[in-house]
Amino acid sequence: MQPACAAPASAATAPPASHPLLGIWTLSIPQLGCSETYHFRGDGTTLVKSAQEISESEFTVDVKPSARGFYKLQDRIVKDNGKQDCSGEIMKVGTRATNFLRFHPSGARFVMCQDETMAACIGPFERMPGQGI
Repeated sequence: MQPACAAPASAATAPPASHPLLGIWTLSIPQLGCSETYHFRGDGTTLVKSAQEISESEFTVDVKPSARGFYKLQDRIVKDNGKQDCSGEIMKVGTRATNFLRFHPSGARFVMCQDETMAACIGPFERMPGQGI
């Protein structure tokens, strides 16, 4: 767990270049007629576009999955344009989240869950074409 005043992610906390999360992913939300784009970058930062919202966050992610097959993802928003996302929410800078990712064996999609079960998940997030694993 990082202290509240943690510095931006550094090479020491950035995921390895081979991590399956790195790249650009889309999440389609048909019931809202909206989609979100997530760019997980090798420096441990994420750029998210959701409806009118554009936000940036710093993240840490497990290098290897747990025994249950999930990667723990911790995220903290560091910038936001103050506009509404697909669900009509406005994210606040400093908001932290912990989620658990389960990748499809192909590496081309994953689901994001509240814990290491499949009981409460969103997805699938789908890798954008041309984004290798």
